[in-house]
Amino acid sequence: MNKRRILIVDDEPINLEFFEVMLSKLGFKVGKAVDGLDALEKVVDFKPDLIILDNIMPNLTGWEVTRKLKNDEEFKEYSSIPIIMFSAMDNVNDKIEGLELGVDDYITKPFVFREVLARIRAVLRHRELALQIQQRERRIELLESLNTMLLAFYNQFIKNPLEILVKDADKVKSNDKAGTDTFVKNVKQFSSDILPKLVGLEEKIERLQIKGDDLKKGELSLEELESGFLTLIKDYQKLEEETQ
Repeated sequence: MNKRRILIVDDEPINLEFFEVMLSKLGFKVGKAVDGLDALEKVVDFKPDLIILDNIMPNLTGWEVTRKLKNDEEFKEYSSIPIIMFSAMDNVNDKIEGLELGVDDYITKPFVFREVLARIRAVLRHRELALQIQQRERRIELLESLNTMLLAFYNQFIKNPLEILVKDADKVKSNDKAGTDTFVKNVKQFSSDILPKLVGLEEKIERLQIKGDDLKKGELSLEELESGFLTLIKDYQKLEEETQ
């Protein structure tokens, strides 16, 4: 299993070193950034699964970094990366503002590492479950696209031409050689037209099938998803109880 990548953003070197040592020992791959501008560059290069972000920093604050990651077009690819914000401020309004910007969790300094670790695991679990749901939705969209494509193909290239051929057949008399010849010619034309289209349709179906199979790999069952969310709810309830 690939190591989870965590980017630590703090202008205090001692905090960066502390988290690098502690999280590396626990099996995480750790990246470091010394301020807001450095953080935006490291997000692109390091592509973290989670960002632990201090709020009060030079150049760009944690809020400004969050706002850019969540809203700027150039960082659209990274907008879903979860963020845990650290702050020395224990103001409810400040926390609400951070959460509204897109922060996933908020921890006030000074902190207990055990709590930080619990929140890291909870946020990562939440992200994994959210990605599973997103993956399932994409697979459903593929199936819907396939159904729409097949229906359109049937109506345009099979149903309508066949209805015309049936009407033509009803008009042909048994002793009408010219009419029979014309009908046979139309059937041959229909066959020659539809065969290449069927080949093209088969190729499209195969491509969609490959995409669907790729999305299905590693996909959790509905029961596993439900169990995961129940575990996540219990994690957060336990965290709230411990920090009250």
